[in-house]
Amino acid sequence: MSPFHPVCEKRVTDGSALGVLLRSSSNRATPINLGMAGGAATGLRGLWRRYAPHNMMIMVQLCYTLMYFVTEAAFNRGLNPYVYVTYRHLLVAVLLWPFAYYHEKKLRPKMTWMLFLEIFVLSLLGVSLTLNMYFASLKYTSPTFVTSMVNTVASITFVIAIALRMEIVDLRSARGLAKVAGTAVSFAGVTTMTLYKGAAIASPWRAPVHIPSGGDAAHNAWLKGSLLAVASCVCWSVWYIMQATSVKRYPAELSLTAWMATVGGVQSLAFAVLLQHERQDWLIGFGLKFWCIIYSGLACSGFTVFAQLWCTEKKGPVFVTMFNPVSTIMVAILAYFIFGENLYVGSIIGGVVVILGLYMLLWGKDKDQEYNAAGAATGEEQGGSPDLDCEKQQRQGKKMVGVSLARDGSEEQTKAMR
Repeated sequence: MSPFHPVCEKRVTDGSALGVLLRSSSNRATPINLGMAGGAATGLRGLWRRYAPHNMMIMVQLCYTLMYFVTEAAFNRGLNPYVYVTYRHLLVAVLLWPFAYYHEKKLRPKMTWMLFLEIFVLSLLGVSLTLNMYFASLKYTSPTFVTSMVNTVASITFVIAIALRMEIVDLRSARGLAKVAGTAVSFAGVTTMTLYKGAAIASPWRAPVHIPSGGDAAHNAWLKGSLLAVASCVCWSVWYIMQATSVKRYPAELSLTAWMATVGGVQSLAFAVLLQHERQDWLIGFGLKFWCIIYSGLACSGFTVFAQLWCTEKKGPVFVTMFNPVSTIMVAILAYFIFGENLYVGSIIGGVVVILGLYMLLWGKDKDQEYNAAGAATGEEQGGSPDLDCEKQQRQGKKMVGVSLARDGSEEQTKAMR
């Protein structure tokens, strides 16, 4: 899938051909300039095409970065996290279902009770329970903390995959040691951020942009917010592992996303109704609360999902995961220099340690993919898989046994004739 429209590529070709045609005329200065301009335009387009996945992932992380500050401001203005998650995913469901219905009409399998139960659990782990805990932790801590905590999802997923025997670790290789060491380093960073808040580092100048404050009480429950963030990351990790098997049984990915948004929105609605009985919490108006939900639904649950799927198809899942710490760095810079929020020593130290462990784990996973790809290529060059080689050896052995039996039988017949 090319990110460029075919008409644009045709224009570049027509422009260069026009320059060649004009070189045969008497006015030679203009065609040379047109040719140089066309070559420069072609070079810029080729450069953009080459680094399009990188630019897309940076835009994805920028969307997430802005979401943290917009939602923090909306929470401080009185938006309830449970109401926010409910409205956001019901909006996503309304936007996705028309595309999913017409685009995957033939691909979508028949819904059964067992399949619906699996989608129910996926929605609980990936949408309602996880995001409610996650955004509640944002209300009790800070954007810098929660973005640093998200980087531990890869390590937690790795540990759960080992426990379920879905991941094999070779401790005799450098890639296996890197994955284990990276996981241990990430958990050390999480422990540091959770148990050690540290001194506050205040911004030395007045903030250019001011976020409405909800008071000091919201950010004083640091340990409570930390535990909620860790619990949400664990649920996220289990959701990633379950999703890998669910996609095989329900291959219509867009429809599956729409189902999870719908069921997750209804589940979050049930949570909100049980915990929030006041009617005023559901009246968001058309101010900051309204635009926070619209932005999160369109940008963070619409554009980012498409961009990550496109980049995964082009570059693989490891490439997409490598950009997660970019959001942590962006949030820290904007929080300190633009919004004037305090940075805490524990979050800084723990965040750096978590990012270091993440890249160690990703390096080991990348080397695993290279090793498996090289092994698969070697097997194909040798004429098939090991199972086929074993079958060939068995057939050859049967042939040798048959030949030896025939020889023994002919010798016995010769002796009997004698």
